Amino acid sequence: MRKKTDALVSKQDTHFFNVFSLVIGLLVAVAVGLFALARIVASHTQDLQVLSDAEYSKNVHARIGPPVKEAIAGRDNSALAIKPAEGTAEGGASGTAVAAAMPQNGTQLFEQTCNVCHGQGIGGAPKAGDKAAWAARIAEGKAILYEHALKGFQGKAGVMPPKGGRLDAPDDLVKQAVDHMVQMAQ
Repeated sequence: MRKKTDALVSKQDTHFFNVFSLVIGLLVAVAVGLFALARIVASHTQDLQVLSDAEYSKNVHARIGPPVKEAIAGRDNSALAIKPAEGTAEGGASGTAVAAAMPQNGTQLFEQTCNVCHGQGIGGAPKAGDKAAWAARIAEGKAILYEHALKGFQGKAGVMPPKGGRLDAPDDLVKQAVDHMVQMAQ
């Protein structure tokens, strides 16, 4: 009887392994078929889009270009000149990188540039109109105020960049903005 059960188990095991192997083989064949189908579909859609999209190619070339361009003294550095980007006012189309128009007087310069820090007291800047904060500064004289506004200033409370960061503003206009802030504090 023992031989009969051993033969029966052996026959069942063989049958199980045959069926199991067949199922695994079919699953592998389906996976390979799906992989091949995906590659075929991708080759007809993705590659054509990537190769024909000029914006994509431009972005790839910009990302893989040299990270920096350095000007070297004694050499021709004209290729490194900053050119207006497409979409700016100089480029012809409308864009968001348009420089702010030059103010006509000190009040406009204050509203456009100085008020960014002096309006809220950001970075240690004395608030416009705060008589207590401006009293000691006004006592030093307008010549010192003009110098700090034009050349920048680093004090205990913070830092002010030259011309409040608006380096293209004429000196007389900056002085008018200082006069405006002094009038607000008196």
